[in-house]
Amino acid sequence: MARGRAADFESTREEMLAAAAQLFARNGYPGTSMNEVAVACQVSKPSLYHYFKDKHELLVQICEGHLQTLSSLVDDVLAQDLAPEPRLRALIQGFVREYGESQYQHRVLTEDVKFLNDEDRTRLRQVERRVVAAFADAVAAVRPELAGARLEKPLTMLLFGMINWTFTWLRPDGELSYEDVAPMVADLFFGGLGAVRTSSDNALLQETAQ
Repeated sequence: MARGRAADFESTREEMLAAAAQLFARNGYPGTSMNEVAVACQVSKPSLYHYFKDKHELLVQICEGHLQTLSSLVDDVLAQDLAPEPRLRALIQGFVREYGESQYQHRVLTEDVKFLNDEDRTRLRQVERRVVAAFADAVAAVRPELAGARLEKPLTMLLFGMINWTFTWLRPDGELSYEDVAPMVADLFFGGLGAVRTSSDNALLQETAQ
C-alpha cells in the first residue's frame, strides 16, 4: 500500500519554498545548492527530495506561487467593482504591499526567471501578461483616450518599472516601510511629484475626515 502524505505536508512544503527563496534571493539561483537549501530547512537532503525532485522545481514553484498570489490580488480588486481611479490605486498599493510581504520571492521572480526551461517560462509569462493586462485596462479606464493612442500598455510598463525594483533600495530596517511607500507610488503615478503626500499630510487628512 502506498504511503499517504503527512498532514503537514503542504505547510512544510511552503516553509521549504520560503527558505529556498531567501537563499536564491541572497546568493542567486546558480550559487545555491540543494544541500544549502536542506541545511536552511533543517532537514536531510533525502527529505528535501521527498518534497521537490530537483532545484529547478524549487525555482518553478517559487515563481509560480508568487505570480499566482499577484493574480489573485488582481481578482480580489476587480471583484470589488470600484470606480476607475480607486481601482487602479487599489491595484498599485496592493502590489507594493505584497512585494513587501514577498521580497525574496519577488527578487527570485525578477532575477532568476531566466533559469527556467522554455516551457515553464512560457507558462508563467502567460500569468504575467494577464496581470499586466489588468493594470493596462485600469489605466485606460482612468484615461480612455490613452487606449486610442495605444499608450495604456507603455504607461503600465513604466508603472511596473517604478514598483518592481523597490526591493533594490527600500531597506526592511529603514525609515520607510512598503506600507508607507504604497500610497506614494499611487500619488506619483496619478499626479506627479506635486501630488505626493508626506505621512504628516496623510495624518492630517485622516483627522479632517473624522
